[in-house]
Amino acid sequence: MNGADIGKMPGDGVPGSEGKDPVTNGHAENESNPFAEYMWMENEEEYNRQVEEELLEQEFLERCFQEMLDEEDQDWFIPERDLPSVGQIQQQLNGLSVNDGNAEEILQKSILNPEAKEFVPGVKY
Repeated sequence: MNGADIGKMPGDGVPGSEGKDPVTNGHAENESNPFAEYMWMENEEEYNRQVEEELLEQEFLERCFQEMLDEEDQDWFIPERDLPSVGQIQQQLNGLSVNDGNAEEILQKSILNPEAKEFVPGVKY
């Protein structure tokens, strides 16, 4: 191919461009906006704000879920955590005592009727 043949080739002499629109600056002539691929940058701040809101919402949901799990753990009855140990029960039992010495004094001061019938719920006298 010499210089005269290149000028006669379709597509302005560029091999492989036969029948295609000529391209200038990497864009086809029939393309309405040569900066279309960069238009996302126009709304970059809005996009960043939206992504930040989504991340904050996700973080909020994770915190709420963790709080819910913590509350649930507190509400559940867990014997190892909620019941006193054997040592604690033994200390409480050692602190108990039966003292009959004051029983007669309590009976003398009592205003209850010792001759009264025993109370039975649901029975009318």
